[in-house]
Amino acid sequence: MISSFLSGFKKFFNDREYFSLVIKFTFPIALQNLVMASLNMVANLMIGQLGGTPVAAVGLANQILFLLNLVVFGVVSGAAMFMAQLWGKRDVNNIKRVVGLTIKLSLLAAVFFWLVAVIFPKGVMSLYSNDLAVIEQGSQYLRIIAWGYGFLAITASFSVALRSIGNVRLPLVVSTSALVINILLSYILIFGWNSIGLDPLGIRGAAYAVVTTRALECLAILILVYRDKTSPVAVSMQELFRFDLRFLRATMKPILPVIANEILWSLGITTYNSIYGHIGTDGVAAINIVASIDQIAFVFFMGLGTATAIMVGNAIGQGDREKAYIYSARSIIIQAAGGILMGFLVYSFAGNIFQFYKVAPPVIIDARNILTVLSLGMWIRATNHVLIIGMLRSGGDTRFSLFLDGFVIWLVGVPITAAGAFILGWPIHLVYALTFSEEITKTILGLWRFFSKKWIHDLTARVTEISS
Repeated sequence: MISSFLSGFKKFFNDREYFSLVIKFTFPIALQNLVMASLNMVANLMIGQLGGTPVAAVGLANQILFLLNLVVFGVVSGAAMFMAQLWGKRDVNNIKRVVGLTIKLSLLAAVFFWLVAVIFPKGVMSLYSNDLAVIEQGSQYLRIIAWGYGFLAITASFSVALRSIGNVRLPLVVSTSALVINILLSYILIFGWNSIGLDPLGIRGAAYAVVTTRALECLAILILVYRDKTSPVAVSMQELFRFDLRFLRATMKPILPVIANEILWSLGITTYNSIYGHIGTDGVAAINIVASIDQIAFVFFMGLGTATAIMVGNAIGQGDREKAYIYSARSIIIQAAGGILMGFLVYSFAGNIFQFYKVAPPVIIDARNILTVLSLGMWIRATNHVLIIGMLRSGGDTRFSLFLDGFVIWLVGVPITAAGAFILGWPIHLVYALTFSEEITKTILGLWRFFSKKWIHDLTARVTEISS
């Protein structure tokens, strides 16, 4: 019986095409995510030399950037459903129309969050902390970094569009270059440069470095995209500003649940951070230190999730529903197994980085405990990522994805976590552990949906009918 199971298991994974595509897409995307996560970790390490309060201030101020990131991600990942399936049919005309819509919606979100950050910085910070020093320093950081939001929106739109048509190298090159620039600028502006008379700017220097890097990154990707005028994502000004109500209705029906999903989920995550902030500044600092490790550890899973979305979307666009189902199944198994291995590695080695932070001993103790919880739950989060991003969204099942990712966090995760913090009075690492109640619920419901096969939808008919 065991030999029969092993034989079937081996046969299930004996697919050169699948693994060829996984290697082609996953590793460049994972490397790009690693570059961005490394950027965040290096910046966090530099700020960590200034003390626990600056670490907490920057971490909480970046909650607005986090919200923007997820709204933009909702827009671009929703659009990516169409682009991946349209690329399966090589429908370049409609791909450009979707790219144009993506840029407009992403910029609209960027302008909204820019206004909030520039006009109400202290009001925003007070939502996350009662510490006056954290609010003041975070407000200074927030006012500056907000000027990079528009650049981020444009870069994200083109990066996801390029990935959807299989061009994963160009975004990688741009992001890697941005990492190098950001590290150099951050070091110079945070700590100063005596030989040229530049005084240390602290966390304001970190914000200036990020904005400059975002601007250069955006300029680079625009130049590289439009250098090749035949590129399927090189939209003209006419296509960018074109407004077609029928096309908008056809595309926004499945995209709107994705945007709502990201808004609800991101608000849930910021609510978690607000809960941590009201437990204490040391706890927030510990959470943010571990978050930078989490980002590094999760890059492969983000890569495989996005790669799966591309492969599944292309398969559905080609009309091969069974291939889409099998590709998803393989990725779910690989993601779960990889999460178990990564959790072990994080538990065994990641704590060594704590020695580089100049923070109080209680912060390090909290960070070590939080890291243990993260290690145990890594495989659950990894599985959910491929279920939601790689399977449900690429399959066009955005309404169920909205329920699973947008509502479960509010129905399960937030109430249980708040109860642990404010009713039971648990320490920060146990409160953090309660957030995994949401993840466990999503895994159970997500796997049920996967086996039902009800998540597979061909979205291309929506736009091709309008074009014909």
